[in-house]
Amino acid sequence: MSDRVKIAAVQMEPRLMNNRENLVSIIGGVSKAAANRANLVVFPECSLTGYIFHSREEALPFAETVPGPSTEEVASLCRELGVYVVFGLLEREGDRLFNAAVLVGPQGLIAGYRKNHLPFLGIDRFCNMGDRPFEVHRTPIGNIGIYICYDIVFPESSRVMTLMGADILALPTNFPQVRRETLATYVVNARAIENRVHMVAADRVGSERGYSFAGLSKIVSASGNTLGLASPDKEEIIYGEVSLAAARKKRLVVIPGEYELDYIKDRRPELYGLITEPGSGDA
Repeated sequence: MSDRVKIAAVQMEPRLMNNRENLVSIIGGVSKAAANRANLVVFPECSLTGYIFHSREEALPFAETVPGPSTEEVASLCRELGVYVVFGLLEREGDRLFNAAVLVGPQGLIAGYRKNHLPFLGIDRFCNMGDRPFEVHRTPIGNIGIYICYDIVFPESSRVMTLMGADILALPTNFPQVRRETLATYVVNARAIENRVHMVAADRVGSERGYSFAGLSKIVSASGNTLGLASPDKEEIIYGEVSLAAARKKRLVVIPGEYELDYIKDRRPELYGLITEPGSGDA
């Protein structure tokens, strides 16, 4: 395993209810990023389907199984190019509907994730809540955790994957333009800093049924430095190269013996019990 990993975030404008056209765009983005020697390529939330559906019934025809036709097509390309890809889609299992993301690599489908925190917005109003715990997936390009958009607002999501050994947290997202400053500008960097993990947030651009999206996809190092930042309104690919060793070095030594911090060992879990109690903080 090489210590250096080149990450690409593909900022795109998915077409609502047009899986085929969106898949062509995803395949094109993977090919272009791989030509620029990216090892990991991340796409937005619901990049296969679009996001602003008006009902569950409207969305279900565009949901796919995992594995399914789109994951298989992307996996074939990953085998050819030797890259790893995370992209968002709607997943159907029986009569259940999930806002999902998948991690695909040269070996095929590695993992699927179902969004655990659902805002009252777009398709999330009609989706089933994620039914799986957060996971970290060991790959030749590092340990990768996946979550989706609103999940990042809950810091426990990032922290638990950090404790599982994540080097890179991949966040397919559809940040609304109205929350651009708080989410895209500040929160992504904060999660990188407080956990000392590399972050990649792939956002979408454009408008869909009256809703505008923030863009500003970004790649942030474990030290909190922004390595790549996209525009607020253009389809583009950004890149950032990270060190796995940097994400695994949780102890920060500013002045040896005088100024040292350890973001994991300095925690006091015995003080945080209320966080895990259902309904804690409810009015």
